[in-house]
Amino acid sequence: MYRYRAGIDWRDLPREHFGPWQTVWKRHRRYAADGTWDRVLANVLSDADAAGDIDWNVSVDGTINRAHQHATNTTRPDQDIGGYVELQESARFGV
Repeated sequence: MYRYRAGIDWRDLPREHFGPWQTVWKRHRRYAADGTWDRVLANVLSDADAAGDIDWNVSVDGTINRAHQHATNTTRPDQDIGGYVELQESARFGV
């Protein structure tokens, strides 16, 4: 939790508090794979819900987020993208 809260790399975990980062990473990976973290979350949510600490109201936002035209690495085959190949062909034909 500390790592996610602080937004740091595994290698930057304070050794004096957590021990070797490799040990922490291996344990986290194992817990994620075997469903331990899912069970922990389910229990925490269950306890908080029973105590009335969770407001289950949902807010839905209708905002549309659009990606910039260059935000993808795919091209449309029927569209001239004006890239490197086209520039080289233009130079060859004296255009």
